Amino acid sequence: MISEETRRRFFSLPLPEVVELDQPLTGKLFVIEGSDGSGRSTQIRLLSRWLEAKGHAVKHMGIKRSNLAGEQLTLAQQSNVLTNTTMSLFYATDFFDQLVTQIIPALAAGSIVLADRYIYTLMARSRVRGADDAWLRNIYSTAVVPDAVFYFELDGALLFERYLNKSRSLDYWESGLDLGLSDDMFDSFNRYQSLMKNEFQKMAEEYGFDVIDANRHVFGIQKALRKRIKPFLKN
Repeated sequence: MISEETRRRFFSLPLPEVVELDQPLTGKLFVIEGSDGSGRSTQIRLLSRWLEAKGHAVKHMGIKRSNLAGEQLTLAQQSNVLTNTTMSLFYATDFFDQLVTQIIPALAAGSIVLADRYIYTLMARSRVRGADDAWLRNIYSTAVVPDAVFYFELDGALLFERYLNKSRSLDYWESGLDLGLSDDMFDSFNRYQSLMKNEFQKMAEEYGFDVIDANRHVFGIQKALRKRIKPFLKN
């Protein structure tokens, strides 16, 4: 039997692996959400250095990084033959493999987990592609509830500029071309990002995201993150 405190760390019921572990999850899980180009990777890198300098062990997770499904998921995207439902389940497989093999052990060891996007991105992507909300909530009901979720909100024009500076070209999926929003890739990108932003704004209210103004300079954003995270730390 796991403790009530550990049980409360999950959206619904904990995974069987956690019950078998029978160990409190004393670590912290901090999630950074936001579009590609919003500065997530840079901020996570700076946060890692700061946390490690303070003596904390840090573990990273992100989308398409599991040993089980990460590489295969990338290949599936390139082939563009899977249905929206199958793709949603594929992403869920990638997430839960990381949850069981990396996140849970790290939290049990008292480490800090920094998530470069979490279930919220996966849910938003599926929602704009017509997935049923109740179905999605059921899929991710055994996920760990983060200690804090920081959503990077960015103006559309600046997002487009930063995205191109990072990637040099527009991505098929990040432009929502599979949705048939527009024949023009630039217009499709803007429409898709607007749909995603709407979903995140809904979730920000529902799940209590800490919304960060990502239009600011890198170090201004980092200062804000550290200020918000510091109360969760013992040192």
